[in-house]
Amino acid sequence: MNEQSIRFTDGAAYERMMGKWSHLVGDAFLHWLHPGGGLKWIDVGCGNGAFTELVVERCAPASVEGIDPAEAQLTFARDRHTRGFARFQQGDAQSLPFAEATFDVAVMALVIPFVPEPPRGVAEMVRVVRPGGWVAAYIWDLPGGGYPLEPILQEMQAVGLPLPLPPHPGVSTSIALRNLWSDAGLKNVEVQRIPVTRTFESFDDYWSACMAGSTGQVIAKLSSDDAATLKGRVKARLAAPDTGALVVAAHANAVKGQVR
Repeated sequence: MNEQSIRFTDGAAYERMMGKWSHLVGDAFLHWLHPGGGLKWIDVGCGNGAFTELVVERCAPASVEGIDPAEAQLTFARDRHTRGFARFQQGDAQSLPFAEATFDVAVMALVIPFVPEPPRGVAEMVRVVRPGGWVAAYIWDLPGGGYPLEPILQEMQAVGLPLPLPPHPGVSTSIALRNLWSDAGLKNVEVQRIPVTRTFESFDDYWSACMAGSTGQVIAKLSSDDAATLKGRVKARLAAPDTGALVVAAHANAVKGQVR
């Protein structure tokens, strides 16, 4: 299988493709996490702030720190944030710029397979959270077909195109997440499967949204005929109607644990 890394640098493009999906699954994740109000949060790999805004809206935090390596994403996050609870800065998930026990909750939303060394990323979240606080994450179940672009990836693979995948897709399984959290010394570790659906105005609406990221960059290199053929194969796989709404399903795996 040919693969290439997914990279998110454009906040607006991310919002079009993944921001709305992130909102859907993030809402269910926060309901499951049930953290309470008045807490200090760190959103590691915050991207364009899609999940950060959910924390502000749903959890009544005392503060939120968003960390991401992509300045263009952070610019989008700062521009969208108006409530004053969150701050955003450039940083590395494997070397967070905070002292030990600074936060009550650390989260990674759709991030963990992108961290160069996932155990180091989890260890850093544990380091900056106080004893009794929560370390949590959710990620699309990539090996289990939970990614919202899975129908496109399946057809890309069938015709031999390189698949835009994160460096460590295997860590997105529930077993791998449980092991990561347990190996980091966290207690009361739990995992949860989160199914979501998103309704698009049409198949073309779905296709257009999916072209906003790395997948679209691969497809853009095809000839117009090959791109049209691939699009037709994806439409057939989804059994999408010629006109009218299209409902697409996806699922993520979530994990949480408490710092000892």
